[in-house]
Amino acid sequence: MEKVRVKIVSFAALAASMGSLPAMAQTTSSTTQDKQPAPTSDSRGIAPAPSVAASLVDHSVGEIVVTAQKRTERLIDVPVAVSVVTGERLASQQINDSQSLTRAVPALTYQQGGAPNNSSFRIRGVGTSLFGQGVEPSVSVVVDGVVAPRASSGFADLLDIERVEVLRGPQGTLFGKNATAGVINIVTARPANEFGGHVEATIAERQEYRVKGTLTGSIAEGLRGRLSGYYNNVGGHLYNIKTDSYQGGFESWGLRGKLEWDPTSSLNFLLSAEVREYDANCCATPFVRVENPVLAQILRPLVVTSSDNHTNNNDNLSYVKTDLTQISLQADWDIGPVTITSITAFQGYQELNQLEQDQIVSDPTPFVGAAAFASWNFQPARQKQKSYTEEVRIASNGGGDLTYVAGIFLSKLDLHRNLVRRRQTCSAGVVGQPCTGTIVNQSGGFDAQFDSESASIFGQADYRIWGGLHVLGGLRGQYEKQRVEGSQFGPLMTGDVLFPGTTVNEGISERDGTAVTGKAGLRYEIDRNLQTYFSYTRGYKAFALDLGATTIFTNNPGLNPEHVDAYELGAKWRHASGVFDLNAALFRSDYKDLQTQTVISDPVTGVFTVQQINAGKSRTQGFEIESTMRPSDTLSIAMSFSYTDATIDVDGLQCALQQQAAAPILTANFPINSCYRRRITTNGVVTTSPPIVDVRGGQLPVAPKYRVSIQPRYEAEFGSTFRAFAQASINFQSSSLFAVNQDPLLKQKSYAIVDLTAGFSDASERYTVSVFVRNLFNTNYYTGLAHAAILQSTTQPFDLQASYAKDSQRYAGATLSLRF
Repeated sequence: MEKVRVKIVSFAALAASMGSLPAMAQTTSSTTQDKQPAPTSDSRGIAPAPSVAASLVDHSVGEIVVTAQKRTERLIDVPVAVSVVTGERLASQQINDSQSLTRAVPALTYQQGGAPNNSSFRIRGVGTSLFGQGVEPSVSVVVDGVVAPRASSGFADLLDIERVEVLRGPQGTLFGKNATAGVINIVTARPANEFGGHVEATIAERQEYRVKGTLTGSIAEGLRGRLSGYYNNVGGHLYNIKTDSYQGGFESWGLRGKLEWDPTSSLNFLLSAEVREYDANCCATPFVRVENPVLAQILRPLVVTSSDNHTNNNDNLSYVKTDLTQISLQADWDIGPVTITSITAFQGYQELNQLEQDQIVSDPTPFVGAAAFASWNFQPARQKQKSYTEEVRIASNGGGDLTYVAGIFLSKLDLHRNLVRRRQTCSAGVVGQPCTGTIVNQSGGFDAQFDSESASIFGQADYRIWGGLHVLGGLRGQYEKQRVEGSQFGPLMTGDVLFPGTTVNEGISERDGTAVTGKAGLRYEIDRNLQTYFSYTRGYKAFALDLGATTIFTNNPGLNPEHVDAYELGAKWRHASGVFDLNAALFRSDYKDLQTQTVISDPVTGVFTVQQINAGKSRTQGFEIESTMRPSDTLSIAMSFSYTDATIDVDGLQCALQQQAAAPILTANFPINSCYRRRITTNGVVTTSPPIVDVRGGQLPVAPKYRVSIQPRYEAEFGSTFRAFAQASINFQSSSLFAVNQDPLLKQKSYAIVDLTAGFSDASERYTVSVFVRNLFNTNYYTGLAHAAILQSTTQPFDLQASYAKDSQRYAGATLSLRF
């Protein structure tokens, strides 16, 4: 056996040289249905603390079990590229919220916008980051079977998590019309029969305080309960000179309760309710490049000399406040050959955000030279949504020659959104000093109601036709109806003038349609621990009516549906002893009418407008490898490597600001990937277009080609008294762009982040103490990058602003965990 292990470790080392990332889920031999206690919990339903126990397991037994195809299966049997991250691993890596999952999953990235409603996840380079909330996300976030209708309501603390499954590639057959890039399937822990609990507290530099806890146990015969909650108070990481304080912090809390009842041995009900609130002093975007001397004068005493500047000098008037309420009832009826499941859910979500657009000190109003405005502090936006969903499905039990799942899904979304904005212009004065000329206020806004209803019927089956050869097939039919009623209005106050770009109008638009999508493929089971598969998937995302600050509500055709044809060839292997596993996937997805957006800025008025567009086509292709080595009971090494070539072809984008002045005027032979203007003759009248670029083979935003992760963990027992562990997380990604028009200034350079954690627990694992360092080598990186919001022009195009995460700078902390 030892010789075999040496050979396995040697082979694993070869794979490690290529990179990879694992599904580090705890293993289980269970094949029970979803209604059973989660496989990684102990007998009380309490997930182990982030201690040595997280991986001190008997490798000769047990397997990873997932519900990635809406029925309980071994991970190795699922013909989909899936990364599984357990609650223990989330805790040990200090992954506290869904946005931070990017540190654990190879092909998942996160693009930060000015607020949650225009931030997004991306899988294999594809995602949706649009201001207009009529567009659904391309990456679906599902929590305990309930779909988040918009990306913003899917961003949350990861509280009392059993596991997170990230399904890569289109998953529309089973998960619906907002899963053209993939699914983040979050499974939280269920109530347990025995009383138990878990409390965890974290303290870190820059005034970060977190506490979370869980209680669970039996209430009466057949009735169990679980109550989990968290509270966070996290200080800011961006220093503000004017207020002598830090920006970027937040306060949040959440509470989730579950009641589980077994009226009979075959019938189970699970009632879940959750509330959470989030209040952030967020969205400040420090200047990281300033070449305009007028802007440099206005920013004083702040002097920007570095591309990793974390200091602001502004009025500190940006914030985001959100609250969510979610209630769901799941019923599972096991009738022998099949289990019938119903999930009924309601979700209410509100978001209020205010963006200080100018990011300068503008009280009193300064003179900024020839710029179009001197103060732009007022731009509050509110979003309120109510979502109702019902899913009923039937799934086969056991593992016979034919396994299947089929069902219906109904949803209704009511979304209300409005925004108002007001700014001041100044006619004369000394640059950087209070205005001495005429001040004119410009104001306007919009208000819109979005309603959608959809209905789907779906089914997917796996049939063994010969030996280990299985044929796969699935179909989904869906109907969608949307309605938008809205208006643009202004000015807001007597004496104001209409905000540039605002067109006073009001109207109603409606649209509906149907689509049929599906999946087909083959799976070959070489043996119980080695399988290969090939699949073809036809995906679809619904059309989208617009509701934004520049929407003409009297004529609102919106966006066309997004379609994708995806191909995936994969293999999954697990050594019978459990000391090594390897998952690999080769993929290609071709998108037509990809729904995206471009930002058009007017250098004269200083106003930017956001245009939703359908890209001509987009393609993402590449390969991924995930692996875990467990050469001994004390050492595990998780690895990953992903290569993603994500490209886009789209015409007529506004070209980069610094390229516009030299744009030639052409009548034919238009170039690609180069800025130009079109000469247009209409009825003898000659005009020219704005500077545009026709992109061919451009890189999709926030889509690095290479990502590599290595995560070793060492554990040791010291007699019967205590256990200790140490682990590292090394994550590298290559360069990426932040703008679809391929603006070379808006580029994130390649970087690597190293995190360290060490700790110990008592022999019974009642307590665990750990210390950690995030970003050990203090590597700077951005989560967003854009041209300056003020004083940008074709003659002064090089001023840039950036968004940062807290771990863009090194910080340390400690966590204490208690279980009972």
